[in-house]
Amino acid sequence: MSTPEGGRVFLVGAGPGDPGLLTARALELIARADTILYDRLIPAEALEGARAGAELLFVGKEGGGASVPQAQTEALMVERAQAGKLVVRLKGGDPFVFGRGGEEALALRAAGIPFAVVPGVTAGVAAPAYAGIPVTHRGIAGAVALITGRTRAACTAESEVDGDGSGTAVLGSDDDEATAIDWRALAAFPGTLVFYMGVRQLPEIAASLIDAGRPPSEPVAIVERGTLPNQRTVSGTLATIAERARAERVRPPSITVVGAVAELAEQLAWRAPAPLSGRTVAVTRARAQASGLARRLRELGAEVVQAPAIRIRPLSDSMPRRLGKPEADWWGSEKQVSPSPPARFDLIPYDLICLTSPNGVACLFERLAASNPLADARALAGARVAAIGPGTARALAEWGIAADVVPERFVAEGLVEALAELPVRHALVARAREARDVLPDALRARGAEVDVLELYETVAEPLPAETLAAARAADYITFTSSSTVRFFFEAAGGGAELAPTTRIVSIGPVTSATLREHGRAPHLEAERHDIDGLVAAVLADASSRYA
Repeated sequence: MSTPEGGRVFLVGAGPGDPGLLTARALELIARADTILYDRLIPAEALEGARAGAELLFVGKEGGGASVPQAQTEALMVERAQAGKLVVRLKGGDPFVFGRGGEEALALRAAGIPFAVVPGVTAGVAAPAYAGIPVTHRGIAGAVALITGRTRAACTAESEVDGDGSGTAVLGSDDDEATAIDWRALAAFPGTLVFYMGVRQLPEIAASLIDAGRPPSEPVAIVERGTLPNQRTVSGTLATIAERARAERVRPPSITVVGAVAELAEQLAWRAPAPLSGRTVAVTRARAQASGLARRLRELGAEVVQAPAIRIRPLSDSMPRRLGKPEADWWGSEKQVSPSPPARFDLIPYDLICLTSPNGVACLFERLAASNPLADARALAGARVAAIGPGTARALAEWGIAADVVPERFVAEGLVEALAELPVRHALVARAREARDVLPDALRARGAEVDVLELYETVAEPLPAETLAAARAADYITFTSSSTVRFFFEAAGGGAELAPTTRIVSIGPVTSATLREHGRAPHLEAERHDIDGLVAAVLADASSRYA
């Protein structure tokens, strides 16, 4: 069957876990894809780059949980491509390194589907590198072998998981012959052995190598959760590594390195312990806005649970309205609501424009562009521009606008105080639909004409049960707005409890008040009511509690 124009599949490697290891080509294709079929152990940020409306399908495998058969994954790729879709098959690590990418490519070729391969950073090289272990080193190891699991029986015991990035590779393969290992040949290999294996097979691996002639004293290192914030290395020898792994409770995903290079970890370790290492932080803000906060937390060593309780929905047809009146036209004269509001949108009437969130900035310029494709920062010429906080000010700066007013307290009351001495005749407050009326009411009380433009609304984002469970069990759970509080606890069920050890972190007093309304007093409230303040609050608490 011929494929309609545009139907094509890209087999894309997402790397071993650190989102910084995603290639530029991978990110470009993720942003363009109509359909993304993704595995379990891909970086959470990878999907954040997907365009609005893209179809996201989980086709991964995990022990005891959801498991999509390989044949079904291949059928989905073929079906979507035949419908003319640009399909990205997003796989942990590299598609052609224990990722079954070759099988999927053959299935696509048999169906006549055009495809391309985008290599990714493979865990067998990246995880050791992040632990300070070069898999080759002049004078020590001039070759490296990448090895996977041995038999179907072994992999059934280990639990079937995703490929390269998982550290357990092809476990679950239907082809015993393909996964059989010649231990004598492997023991004689003159270089480093890297096993993409679950640690449950370590006793058999070590014993088989020793029996085949590899010295019992040969250095071994296990890199658990390589490239991720909570990565750790457990070292030993072929004779001791299985017991060391058992004693240290090493779990998948892990990579095992056998050879003299494993000893270099002590000398070449370059990842300093991070202040939030070992801590789990749940982020509940909208996915599109969560990446910055999640990135900051990961850089500090935290494991981040992304649990976006809300989604931002632009209100593309809203018009400025005068509070307390049916509606106002652009020049401030009263009129009744029209079923067909004027298409023209400009900011000429206003001598003050107030923006209360980065979302509002983005939506405002989208509205301007929709009305006039040539609209840019000049649309705000002649007006003073006020931003509720530094995050909003930074969003304005990206459009070439320096905010005239940024309050010391990043709440509506703080902006009211900052505007107290500024003469205002006609103001526009651009905000979310459900925002409080503190700012427009205060400006009206001063005699100003105030129009409110509702640019977007926040709506609930459904959360999978496993995501909710992980968020409720985190060391910290962060709330950045009242809507994140409402929708998270609505998704969790009104009476759902957090773990006794979970610390609730609020970005500011308004969010804290909403938490109390839901019967949850925050343990921490940011002194600066922005993302920097939120991160600082978590850091200070962690340093005192876990020092």
